[in-house]
Amino acid sequence: MTQWDEKDFAHKAAGFVSYRADEVAASKAFRAEYETRPDVVHAEDMPMEKSADGLIKHLVNEKMNTRECCVEAYMQFLKAGEQSGKHRHMWEEVIFVVEGEGHDLHWDLEFECADEFEWSWKAEPKTFTWERGDFIYIPPFTLHQHFCTKGEARLIVISNRIVKEMGFNWFDQIENAPGY
Repeated sequence: MTQWDEKDFAHKAAGFVSYRADEVAASKAFRAEYETRPDVVHAEDMPMEKSADGLIKHLVNEKMNTRECCVEAYMQFLKAGEQSGKHRHMWEEVIFVVEGEGHDLHWDLEFECADEFEWSWKAEPKTFTWERGDFIYIPPFTLHQHFCTKGEARLIVISNRIVKEMGFNWFDQIENAPGY
């Protein structure tokens, strides 16, 4: 058997590619295209969606092609007696209550890292009441649902889409909003 020198292994390859050159070209093209994106998104340019979580208006979304590349934000509308869908995702959310009163149910994540990573959600949710001017925090992968009890609720939901870009685009819709 021939003894191999480290240099022999260092030059073994699966052929030649242009990954780095492609990245440089893509970055240059992105920067040119980015300059054409709007700094301001006017209210009439923000699309509405009847989603599994109920009626929402997208304020900033990756598909809206704005200069914002990290944050997603939408406004959620719930009438008295209505509830959102129930879901969980790997990113955290912050929510500002613009108007209305209600409560959230949050099922906290339980996890154990023994031989392998295992997780489940608490059987009983925590209840958090909210009203106009309040701020709600949703931890990562917490199962959650919003309920409006008085007036019409308008919630501004903000999340960081970087977690998705890192390969953690885990989103589970557990229960749809009524009527979806």
